[in-house]
Amino acid sequence: MNQASAVPLVRRLTAFGRVLREAGGEVGPRRLQDALLALETVDLRSRDEAYWALRCTLVSHQRHIEAFDAAFAAFWERDPTAAAGEDQPGLLGQPTTADQGDPFGVPGEEQARERLVADAGEEDGEEGDGAPSGSAWSATEQLRDLDFAEYSSAELRAARHLMERVARAAPMRRSRRLEPAHDGRLLDKRRTLRGAIRTEGYPFDRYWRRSSLTPRKLVFLVDVSGSMEPYARAMIMFLQAAVRGGRHVKAFTFGTRLTNVTRELEGHDPDRALQGAARAVPDWAGGTRIGDTLRLFNSRYGPRGFTHGAVVVIASDGWERGDSDLLGVEMARLQRAAYAVVWVNPLAGDADYKPLAEGMAAALPHVDRFLAGQNLHSLEGLGEVLEELGPERAGARPHERR
Repeated sequence: MNQASAVPLVRRLTAFGRVLREAGGEVGPRRLQDALLALETVDLRSRDEAYWALRCTLVSHQRHIEAFDAAFAAFWERDPTAAAGEDQPGLLGQPTTADQGDPFGVPGEEQARERLVADAGEEDGEEGDGAPSGSAWSATEQLRDLDFAEYSSAELRAARHLMERVARAAPMRRSRRLEPAHDGRLLDKRRTLRGAIRTEGYPFDRYWRRSSLTPRKLVFLVDVSGSMEPYARAMIMFLQAAVRGGRHVKAFTFGTRLTNVTRELEGHDPDRALQGAARAVPDWAGGTRIGDTLRLFNSRYGPRGFTHGAVVVIASDGWERGDSDLLGVEMARLQRAAYAVVWVNPLAGDADYKPLAEGMAAALPHVDRFLAGQNLHSLEGLGEVLEELGPERAGARPHERR
C-alpha cells in the first residue's frame, strides 16, 4: 500500500471506529492500528477479505458482532442492492466518485449514523426523529449509565468530576488512638477526676472515650491488558482521583508485568499525572498473566505491609493466559493478608455474564465482594462497598464472618 492511498484509508478507518463505538462496539487506538495492519495484508477490493480483517481485529466479544455488522453495512456498504458476497472495488480501496467530494476523506460517516439511528427506531417500533444519537450524552444521568467502552475522549473528561466524588469513598478502621465521646464503655478517668475537683471530689459528671476512626489502607490493582483496554483508561482516571484523595492509597497496573504507578498518579494536575502513568506502564494492551503478577505483588509488597489489614481492589475481566492454579494459590495468599478483597469485573454488568473463564473461576472463591465495573453507576456501587467495609465490633475480616 503506497503512502498516497494509506492516508485516506486511515481517516476512513478512524471514522468507522467512531461509528462502531456509537453502534455499541469496543474500539480503541490499539485496535485501529491492528485493523490497519490487517488491511495491508488483504485485497482491499474484496468485500469478504476486508470484512474479516476488520472483524478479527475490532471485535473482542461475541455480543458485539451484531453491532459490527450493522456499522460495517452502514459505513462501507452504502449501496443496499449490492450482493453480500460480491467484490466492491470502492469498498476500502480508492475513493469512489461519491467520495471524491469529501475534503477529509471520511465519506459516509454521517450517513452511517443516520442509518444506524433509523434501524434502531425500526427495531423499537418507533420512527426516528432525526436527532443525532450522541446529542444527549453530556447529560449526567446518561453518562452514569453509559458503558466506559463507548466513551469518547470528551465524555471521559466530562465524567472526571463524577469519578472524583466517588473516589473519595474510603474504608475506615478503628485506631488505637482514643478520642472524646458523649457516651461509651471506656471511662476517661483523667477528665472525670479533673471535673470532680469542681464538686469537692465527687465525680458527678463522667467523661468517656472511644477509638478514633482512620482510613484503612487501600490497594488498587488494575488490569491494562488488551481485553481490558476499553475500560482501562476510565479505571486509571478513577485510580488517579483515588490516589490524589488519600495518602493511604496505593495504585498498581498489571498485564504481563506489575507496575507501581502511585507516584505518577499523585499531584493536582490530573492530565500530567495520567501522562506520567502512561509512560510508566510498558505492557499496556498486552497479554494477561494475573497469577504471575499477583505472585510478584505478594512476594515484593506483602512483606512491606502493603496488604496487611488493607482492602485490595482488583479491576480485571479475569482472562488468564497463564496458570489458573497459580492464580488461585496467590489469591488465597492475598486474602489471608488483606482485610478484604474486592474484584471489579466490567463484564459482570451483562445480565447474561457467567464467570466461566478459568482465571475468574479460580479467583472467585477468594473474593469477598464481586462487583460490576462497566460504567459510573457501577463505580458508585464500588464506593458504597468501600464505605460498608468499615470497622466491625467483632474485629473479624469479611471472609472470616461468612
